[in-house]
Amino acid sequence: MTETDRQLDQRLERAIVGLLERRAATSSICPSDAARHAYDGDDAGWRALMEPARRAAWRLAAEGRVEVTQGGERVAEEEAHGPLRIRRAAGW
Repeated sequence: MTETDRQLDQRLERAIVGLLERRAATSSICPSDAARHAYDGDDAGWRALMEPARRAAWRLAAEGRVEVTQGGERVAEEEAHGPLRIRRAAGW
């Protein structure tokens, strides 16, 4: 992993945490929210950050900081498919 990759990972993790901090405790975000927040451009280039944003969410979930959900229910990474949401974990 290059320094640029690490910087992107950290930027996406900070975006997820920052977005959740600014929302109600019961609210969730989409990985696209973090991708858009972390993207530096004005065009649709944020879409290239979707998979890195999802990976950032899974890393934060593994640390117990967030929960990844589908249909309002917590989901494990190996079971997830389709649209995801990210919310604060218990004890945030």
